[in-house]
Amino acid sequence: MAKIAIVYFSGYGHTAKLAEAVEKGAASAAGASVEIFRIDGEGNLPDGWMEKLAAADAIVYGSPTYMGGPAWQFKKFADATSKAWFTQAWKDKIGAAFTNSASVNGDKAMTMSYFVTLAMQHGQIWVGTGLMPSNTKAHGPDDVNWTAGQTGLLAVSPSDASAEEAPRKGDLETARLFGKRVAEVAVKLRG
Repeated sequence: MAKIAIVYFSGYGHTAKLAEAVEKGAASAAGASVEIFRIDGEGNLPDGWMEKLAAADAIVYGSPTYMGGPAWQFKKFADATSKAWFTQAWKDKIGAAFTNSASVNGDKAMTMSYFVTLAMQHGQIWVGTGLMPSNTKAHGPDDVNWTAGQTGLLAVSPSDASAEEAPRKGDLETARLFGKRVAEVAVKLRG
């Protein structure tokens, strides 16, 4: 079984909802198992997280985009991974990511760039969405990949929407398809 780890922080529940959709997609891939690691409000993970991530075949990162970058809680986790970096414990593992913000743009590209850089420092192999954008006049938030994320999953949760209202069904379906793709690539590479 290819082991997929999803490590994320969620401030208001919207990014947690995305993580659950990514998990659902990854778990639907034949030959894959999934474990979620939610970073708490103080930027901490449960004991044993470093060893569990070292045993994973793929690590999917997630954070809301706040002020043009990942939440500080995610950054605290990333800084703590320097021990894994020093030993190259995550080299050749799949890396992938998702982010969410209130605006259609919200400078999510900066957060995605942060995730890619983190993965490259660890020697990971990056996997994007592999999904065509829904970019005609007929498309909107209910369509798959309407935010046109190629490098990773980009979602929108309006600032006045609860976690029950957003992310919307198009972003959640995109998350599910993205999770499935990451897991399928991990299974192939584990081969």
